Amino acid sequence: MDEWLVAVILGLIQGTLEWLPVSSEGSVALALTALDVGESAVEDTQFALFLHFGTAIAATIYYREDIAAELARVPEWRPSAAFGDEQADLSFLAVATLASFATGGVAYLTLETVVSSISGGAFVALIGALLVGTGLLQWTAQDRALETRADVGLLDALLVGALQGLAILPGVSRSGTTVSALLLRGHPGEESLRLSFLLSIPAALAAGALVLVEVGVPSIAPGPAALALSISAVVGYLTVGALVALVKRVAFWAVCVGFGGLAVLGGALLVV
Repeated sequence: MDEWLVAVILGLIQGTLEWLPVSSEGSVALALTALDVGESAVEDTQFALFLHFGTAIAATIYYREDIAAELARVPEWRPSAAFGDEQADLSFLAVATLASFATGGVAYLTLETVVSSISGGAFVALIGALLVGTGLLQWTAQDRALETRADVGLLDALLVGALQGLAILPGVSRSGTTVSALLLRGHPGEESLRLSFLLSIPAALAAGALVLVEVGVPSIAPGPAALALSISAVVGYLTVGALVALVKRVAFWAVCVGFGGLAVLGGALLVV
């Protein structure tokens, strides 16, 4: 298949699925395999990580005011009030990002071993099983959606950050696991989405940069890769806005059930 058309398809997949409880990384890797474009499962997964640059740009633009507000608090940050009313979100993002880098680095070092040890149907089955697990976690989280707490704390940051780091593995949904963890900890739905998407920015940029430094642009030529990246950024900006608008209008437990069902269905189809 023409690589430019492949680039359009991959950009659409990444931009649409990044915010949903379905692994965009696993979906991009599977699409490359299905389109017979990628050279190996490892390189396909690395290209999927590279595409996260696009959705990181989308999240940065969408949440630019929130990012500016948090950066403005940096000079006033004090350890004694790290998780107080004014500094809680900044501290959460900083600690969770460090936790993500720690677990994500370990997960990335095992990436080639994990992906290379399975192939073909086994690779698809593993991604499907992980997606089903993500869907079930999302379903469980909806029972806690109404039990809200005010501010995020240190435990929230460590837990969510560690889970985000593990999402570097194919099939693990970053948004699904991080949002679910915040919901299970009793935080409101809209706030859980906001914190999850803000947290995705440094992690996605770091994952993409790591791939570029280590292997360059894997799987497809640089020109089509740039197109895929651009499409993922534009589509990602549109879809994150649509999702946030939906959450403001619909009870979040219903959104969780719907997305959890989507994840379970997607995982079941992959297994079959």
